Amino acid sequence: MILNKSTVVVSTLLTTASAFSIRPATVHITSLHAEKETNTPFFASEVEESSTTSTSTSTLENREAQEILIDANDALTSVGWSPPMTNSELTADDPFVKRINDAIQEESGVQLDELLNPAKVVNLERDLVNLRSELSIVTGKPIDDVVGLSTEEVDNGGGGEEGDKLRKKIEKKEKDLLIERRSVFRGWLKNIFLGQAILSLGLSWIMATDPSILFGKYDWYHNVSSIDVSIQVLGFWWWWLFIVPSLRSRRPQGFEKKALDIAFLGTPAVSLLAPVFTKDTAAIWIVNFVLVAGAYGFSYATYDEDDSGNSGGKSNNPEWLKFVLKSLDFGAGRERGARN
Repeated sequence: MILNKSTVVVSTLLTTASAFSIRPATVHITSLHAEKETNTPFFASEVEESSTTSTSTSTLENREAQEILIDANDALTSVGWSPPMTNSELTADDPFVKRINDAIQEESGVQLDELLNPAKVVNLERDLVNLRSELSIVTGKPIDDVVGLSTEEVDNGGGGEEGDKLRKKIEKKEKDLLIERRSVFRGWLKNIFLGQAILSLGLSWIMATDPSILFGKYDWYHNVSSIDVSIQVLGFWWWWLFIVPSLRSRRPQGFEKKALDIAFLGTPAVSLLAPVFTKDTAAIWIVNFVLVAGAYGFSYATYDEDDSGNSGGKSNNPEWLKFVLKSLDFGAGRERGARN
């Protein structure tokens, strides 16, 4: 009797245990799978949404960067800046530049490189071509080649607000171009630069040797500590600050241009390194003088027409030196290429 009851109790416990241990586990696993399947579309949607937002943000940033770049280029062009010459840029032999040169020669009787700022003239002409081409498109009659055409010839009227903005830009650039095309680098201005260089030569020698000749009558010269030494140092730096730049402002050609390029690179090196070996400011001034004179002699003896880069010639100079020399031509009065 007791054995039978025990058997019944054990059977009941086993049945109950199996019911609570197996079924809940099965339900739990099933629910996990269901949750995973339910959540999968949610995660996919979130990733797609994030990707779309990232793409939109990236596009917006690119547009803003382009607008900033355009504004920066316009600002640089307004002061006559142009980047160093590359093979893809306009040269003196380019038909577009030749057309500008012929027009200026017909108007004023001078060459393009005789203007005060030839690079700015080329940049303005190129900007006007682009703007006139845009105006022809906005006003409904696109013209493939607007080079040589006036604004009136490409303007078909209308265009709404965008057309009005383009006309204002064109009008401003045309006024700037008119001023630049009439600004000729006259011979008397070259003579002024030459006189400035000669005067600077004499003043710098006195400053480097005995500045009291110039400033001894002033109280500050005797009261300010070490002012005489400072003026003497400025005296030999005068070569790089005033003398060589004044000579380069005359826009020399041929061997003289090469000599002054060398001097412009060499004189600051001398002024920086020479004080390590000597404190004699007059001696450093003389070293700078010898460097400039030696640059003239070296350039005269070794100058080759190909060095100038004109007439399609190829220079034998290494690429890094070409870059440096072309960089020195900023504002030197030559059409070093319009910006891209």
